[in-house]
Amino acid sequence: MAEPEFTATGVRIGRRLRSLTRAGEVRISDGRLRLLTSYGSVIDSAPVQAVRASKPWFAPEDRALADLNGTRYSLTLGDHDRAPGQPGQPGPPPARRFIEAVRRAAGRGG
Repeated sequence: MAEPEFTATGVRIGRRLRSLTRAGEVRISDGRLRLLTSYGSVIDSAPVQAVRASKPWFAPEDRALADLNGTRYSLTLGDHDRAPGQPGQPGPPPARRFIEAVRRAAGRGG
């Protein structure tokens, strides 16, 4: 198995008003996006070409939406997964890093 292209842990994953996990994992590897529980069980999985990732309007920088297999999931990615930037400067917001990773993996640029 190849090295994951994107991984975020401690992610709150929800569907509509229901929380599915408060400490889940989002992983992009081998051309698939996987949403996992804190125990490693798969919540949902889809090829990245079929995933639509976006940022809701007026939402904090750590919120993103992901549409997989016709189901919309809300993701709250914590700052603890933020990529290190230049010394003394924070990296890009977690939601933007996730959306860009989905676009790169799907070959749509980013």
